[in-house]
Amino acid sequence: MNEPTHGEHEAEPPHNGARGGEPRPRRRRHWVLIGAAIVFALILILIVVRKPKTGNEEAQAPQAVTIRTAAAHTGDLGVYVEALGTVTPVATVNVYSQVNGTVDAVHYTEGQMVRRGDPLIDIDPRAYEAQLQQAEGTLQHDRAVLDQAVMDLARYKEAADQQAIARQQYEDQRLTVEQYRGTVKNDEGQVQYAKVQLGYCHITSPISGRIGLRLVDPGNVVFSGSSTSIAVITQLQPITVVFNVAEDNLAQVHDEITQRASLPVDIFDRSQQTKIASGKLLTLDNQVDTSTGTVRFRGEFDNAQLTLYPNQFVNARLLVKTLKSVVLVPTAALQHNGTQAFVYVLAGNTVKMRHVTELATENDASAVSGIDAGTVVAVSSFDKLQDGARITVQNAAPPGSKTSAVNGPGNGAASDAGGASGTNGAGMKAGQTS
Repeated sequence: MNEPTHGEHEAEPPHNGARGGEPRPRRRRHWVLIGAAIVFALILILIVVRKPKTGNEEAQAPQAVTIRTAAAHTGDLGVYVEALGTVTPVATVNVYSQVNGTVDAVHYTEGQMVRRGDPLIDIDPRAYEAQLQQAEGTLQHDRAVLDQAVMDLARYKEAADQQAIARQQYEDQRLTVEQYRGTVKNDEGQVQYAKVQLGYCHITSPISGRIGLRLVDPGNVVFSGSSTSIAVITQLQPITVVFNVAEDNLAQVHDEITQRASLPVDIFDRSQQTKIASGKLLTLDNQVDTSTGTVRFRGEFDNAQLTLYPNQFVNARLLVKTLKSVVLVPTAALQHNGTQAFVYVLAGNTVKMRHVTELATENDASAVSGIDAGTVVAVSSFDKLQDGARITVQNAAPPGSKTSAVNGPGNGAASDAGGASGTNGAGMKAGQTS
């Protein structure tokens, strides 16, 4: 067999040559895979990096809180002490019969307003008229006996001076005259007593006031010393209210009483919505009730319209003093953190927490110290507010406006004026009440 020559062997095409057709596609696929991996890595990096960035932006730029505002202003505010009270009449008289007899007539109607001395009830007077007549007869008889004894005494004196009779007879007659004079005086007392008893048959009103329900009718028999009254009269003008004040308020009330003649007191109904009467503090008790820790106060009222009714439960408001020219804010703006009071003050597009001291509160206005008049404070959305929070001011449109006033931080001052005017009205009302 002929072996191939060296030249022929070199002429055969190599299977893995550099320029062969098979290696080029493999290199292209390699670069495509590398590019896809790079693109996937970039997308993954963008996703990972973008999520924390979005969270930080939201944390750095929270959504603004929509609030309502009002401006602090200067005004007067009353300091009150409130307590539950009971309407107590100055006098309540239970009328009893002081004689025995039959009721002849009743001159009043139930619930009538009577005056002192007005007739109420007539009792059959005939028995007492007879007693008076007997007493007057006895008095007349004894007066005649006295006159006779006085004449005899004059004769005995003349005879004794002439020594016509014994001196002892004259002295006996003189003492007899004194005895008769005592008898006459006793008779005069009996006549006066009979007249008083006869007067009890005509019962009149001892005070001015309102009489209660009728307790006796004509024909009833009444007795002296009975425990059942025949009429009840209650004085209504003036009338008083007794209310209990905590002993903690006693010091400031006592200081004001020593400086002023009287303190004004207002009476409201049980719901504390309707004012019933106005009067003045009359007096206070001389000791503290140890069981309740309170002191009883009594206020006096003229009750011209008869709006106060005996034993009625009412709410008393005692004006202790009036704070003059203090800074007033709406009560809704005042917040508390334990014992510390604070407000949120507008500072541009944000709010700042400002600590204040609460001096007094009356209805929807509070007197505070720690801020100046004109300071704009938040009055709503406190559940979302915190120190430094971004805000948007939204105040109600004035009555009659067709559009609601929604103001941003840039024009919040205009809306605050509207809120301030409403607050000022409440504050001035408290001052006028004072």
